[in-house]
Amino acid sequence: MSKKVVIVGGVAGGASAAARLRRLDEQAEIILFEKGPHISFANCGLPYYVGGSIADRERLLVQTPQGMSDRFRIDVRTESEVVSIDPNARTVTVNSRERGVYTEFYDELLLSPGARPIIPDVPGHDHPLLYTVRNVKDIDRVKEQVERIAGGSAIVVGGGFIGLEMAENLREAGLDVTLVEGNPQVLTPYDPELAAALGQQLEQHGVKLVLSERVQGFTSPANGIGVQLGSGVLEADMVILAIGVTPDTAFLQGTGIALGTRGHIVVNEAMQTNIPHIYAVGDAIEVRDLITNTPAAIPLAGPANKQGRIAADQIAGIPSTYKGTQGTSIIKVFDLTAASTGSNERILKRHNIGYQSIIVHPSSHASYYPGASSMMLKLLFANDGRILGAQAVGYEGVDKRIDDIAVAIRFGGTVSDLTELELSYAPPYSSAKDPVNIAGYAAENVLAGRTSVFTYDQVAQYDPATQQLLDVRSTIEHENGYIPGSLSIPVDELRDHLHELDRNKEYLVYCQVGLRGYTASRILAQHGYQVKNLSGGYKTYKQAQFQPASSFPDSDPSTPLGNAIAVAALSAAPMTGATALHTLTSSPSSVALLTADEASHSATLTNTATSSMTTSSATIMTDNQPASLPTPATTHELNVCGLSCPGPLIQVKQKMDGLTDGDQLHVVASDPGFYEDVKAWSQMSGHTLVQLDRGKGGTIEATLAKMPKEQTDGSAAQLPTADPASTMVVFSGDLDKAIASFIIANGAAASGRKVTMFFTFWGLNILRKSEPMPIQKNMISRMFGMMMPRGSQRLGLSKMNMLGIGPKLIRGIMGNQNIASLEDLIRSASEQGVEMVACQMSMDVMGIRHEELIDGIKIAGVGYYLGQADRAGHNLFI
Repeated sequence: MSKKVVIVGGVAGGASAAARLRRLDEQAEIILFEKGPHISFANCGLPYYVGGSIADRERLLVQTPQGMSDRFRIDVRTESEVVSIDPNARTVTVNSRERGVYTEFYDELLLSPGARPIIPDVPGHDHPLLYTVRNVKDIDRVKEQVERIAGGSAIVVGGGFIGLEMAENLREAGLDVTLVEGNPQVLTPYDPELAAALGQQLEQHGVKLVLSERVQGFTSPANGIGVQLGSGVLEADMVILAIGVTPDTAFLQGTGIALGTRGHIVVNEAMQTNIPHIYAVGDAIEVRDLITNTPAAIPLAGPANKQGRIAADQIAGIPSTYKGTQGTSIIKVFDLTAASTGSNERILKRHNIGYQSIIVHPSSHASYYPGASSMMLKLLFANDGRILGAQAVGYEGVDKRIDDIAVAIRFGGTVSDLTELELSYAPPYSSAKDPVNIAGYAAENVLAGRTSVFTYDQVAQYDPATQQLLDVRSTIEHENGYIPGSLSIPVDELRDHLHELDRNKEYLVYCQVGLRGYTASRILAQHGYQVKNLSGGYKTYKQAQFQPASSFPDSDPSTPLGNAIAVAALSAAPMTGATALHTLTSSPSSVALLTADEASHSATLTNTATSSMTTSSATIMTDNQPASLPTPATTHELNVCGLSCPGPLIQVKQKMDGLTDGDQLHVVASDPGFYEDVKAWSQMSGHTLVQLDRGKGGTIEATLAKMPKEQTDGSAAQLPTADPASTMVVFSGDLDKAIASFIIANGAAASGRKVTMFFTFWGLNILRKSEPMPIQKNMISRMFGMMMPRGSQRLGLSKMNMLGIGPKLIRGIMGNQNIASLEDLIRSASEQGVEMVACQMSMDVMGIRHEELIDGIKIAGVGYYLGQADRAGHNLFI
């Protein structure tokens, strides 16, 4: 006797189960109910129909009711909604457009109702210009409106997979697009440093981003629709709601079928519910997470298809099982691809699972073969080496690398297994060491203790008293941007300067992507230094600083959103206010001092780079460059594809040095970092960046014009005046004058000025440590040391000192009035990036050694001070 199998819902889960079941059982009676008109359509392809990548609407229809019936003899009933189930009677109640309400008996029941878009319960949630993206009917409405408002505007609410795909395709359709996301990043399944690359890609293609803003309602302005946010209203011609989905299981209430906390159907590995003869698959079910071993809901087409096949096997008597999900996914964001598998850091932390991480930036294929581009690959792993997750972003080859790691996770693989994978190689496709191998090597080194790493988000915990940031890249690289507070020693020269390093400090080493940093860390470690290497290098650190530009009309800095935008603009620079470092006795070309002034310069460049480009192609004219360019005599070509940083920049500089004034250089590069690097380099060098474009496949084209030498000399002094400077000479060692000096310095720094304080003669006492230091001195130096006050706590007043009573009175009054003490003011100045410089000549005269000064003091001469004063708006003598 044949079975009667009823399937509720089509698309991925239901339709695949129906086809599989027919192939297994020719005699079964199979009825498929679908409440919409289409039983199997490419729901993942819906956004691309809007953008025009899929031009023919019929291509969205994977299978029609008639085709399903003809090939598989399945009774397909569309526009028939199952509204209730009676498990005891084994019947379903159907509300059919054609037949009305009726019941249908089943021997076996398979539920595949899917999920529906979440519509927030806020004012205006039924606005006619609100659209969702679930089925063909939805996308037809969207397409009609896009064509109706050709060239108009759209707001996408939600920065998940559907939100990003819709934002891209609405932009491709010619609309002005704003994406609103309640979290501080787009695509929360990815860790922030990778999501930042996707946010930047969206901005560079003209999508405006509003992050950390939640929708409070929808309004009806004179034209279009308004989106009420916490900080104001955005208006557009249409709004796409893409804030997530919820299981469409309301009709199961009261049936006895077990549901999870969010309404998902609970099933076992055989896809069986707690009710006999009832199975469930797809977006509406709750399954086991392969990594955390906890319940999870993963609304993805791949798992739904597999689950449908397994349920059909079970109904047909084949003992197939579903082992769990690892959430492997991929997304296209304009030219970039992002893919992930397993857990991210947020999930691992939520479940208290210990982990470590590494980030590498390998090339998609052999760098010497044309067209290679860099990818960012992050690997998460347990202390026993078991792989917990991976994420990657890049222009090429991202998919197959994540798929390789997904297979390793599925079979319980370790990082050592990744090092041993034998993967296909030829120069156009990969490298002899595949990116997956490289990730395994990096993780294996961490587990074996061959290197210790720190991450980009730990830079904020940098303690200059016990640690030292060390940039081991080339001079041209660090001049183009660095982490302030860093000492620069190129890795090839590191061994020559080991004797100058402080063995009492831990060295936080970094290079561009981590490889040279690893080499430097091995050198230092084997010479007895404490050292950690920045995972992913400066490239990851810089990428993680991305903040979207304002997309809010007429943002007022006094409003919460306006203030957030202002803060975001300041945060675009890698880091400011780091303590200045003292000079090492070395060649200026090999060891560079990265001071707070340079940090301010770096911040200016970074902010310019971040805000100057919001589309994939634009003409760049920076503030330090003339409005009119010399007529180009010749245009030269330079192809640096396949080279990774600093290769492209070095070749650009060498080529530009050989050009004639007015000549232009057209550069084609494949390194993603070149897009920002060339903007910063042109600003720093004084040459003009005429054009900057992103091409297909991740290539970058830049056109630079060589400026006359008199216009490029001193280009640092021609930088935009958005960051004015102040300098002061602190000659006095009196408490009252010291307090005044640091009050002025803190106020100037707080107003955005770059501040340099030059301490000479008696002013040096302000900087002395309070405790004596075990230093050998001659008799005269010892006498000076005994007669002078040791540190800020022992300074006297210029007047009314009263044998030391005056300072105590002043300090007591300041404390009672909640006025910061001198020591607090010094600390605040250091934290704000005020540069404190001790005069070398005065120190020699007064017998003061560098070791006697508080941490973070730069030692320099009058020439350095005059250079700073020359760029300052004003100079004070105290």
